[in-house]
Amino acid sequence: MSIAALALVLLILTPYAIGYRIAFSDVVVTSGWLLFAVVVFLSSYNLRKKLTYPPLLKSSTWLQMHIYLGIAAMVIFLFHTSGKVPTGHLDIALYALFTLMVASGLFGFYLTRTIPTTLSSRGNEVIFERIPLFRRQIKDRVEQIILQSIEQSASSILAEFYESYLMYFLAGPRNVLLHLVRSERTSYRLRHELRESDRYLDEQDKVLAAELDDLIKLKDDLDFHYARQGLLKLWLFFHIPMTLVLLMFLVAHIVLIYAFTYGGS
Repeated sequence: MSIAALALVLLILTPYAIGYRIAFSDVVVTSGWLLFAVVVFLSSYNLRKKLTYPPLLKSSTWLQMHIYLGIAAMVIFLFHTSGKVPTGHLDIALYALFTLMVASGLFGFYLTRTIPTTLSSRGNEVIFERIPLFRRQIKDRVEQIILQSIEQSASSILAEFYESYLMYFLAGPRNVLLHLVRSERTSYRLRHELRESDRYLDEQDKVLAAELDDLIKLKDDLDFHYARQGLLKLWLFFHIPMTLVLLMFLVAHIVLIYAFTYGGS
């Protein structure tokens, strides 16, 4: 944690440590408004990522502020609720939404810190939206190899291997769950089966089989990137809409609080 970010968090939290002793009700109101302001700022991070102009700080700076203010929001939330679960239906829903938001934020922090490192260990960096194109290119090349094998050799070993194993493997993304736990079991099994048939191949087919081995590894790497980048996108699909829902509940909470506080009088 940088010194500036730590100072920012302490600056936000210090008034509550003092104010809590002076007037509990004031702390509840002030912390509520500050929590709302922090959540609004946190939700603006996604908007900032989509804007290239004006240059409002670097994206990495916004990310740091997002993380540290997220931590501050958790502490402010504890001040606001006194660490207790509320009783009203709306308040319980709001409490649950905020708790889920914090949990998804922590999970996302873990993903953004671990997934990029694992991706660099399996092939070159690839844009998620272009993975289907690369997958298709691999499939086309494999089919060309099989046709070449049939034309130049009397053996049907590679063609049978393609029909038994590769046709399904190449048809789409495979082994998503295995890739999430960084397992290469399927790739290893396929390549092992291919190498076992190597002794029955002539020299021309052995060259083709070696290329097939490389393509299987490349396809498996693409599936690895698809699974792990897809998890990040799935997390954002959950985290961002939940932020908007939380904001709507916060607005409803504020309106009801002031309606019952000042409307009755």
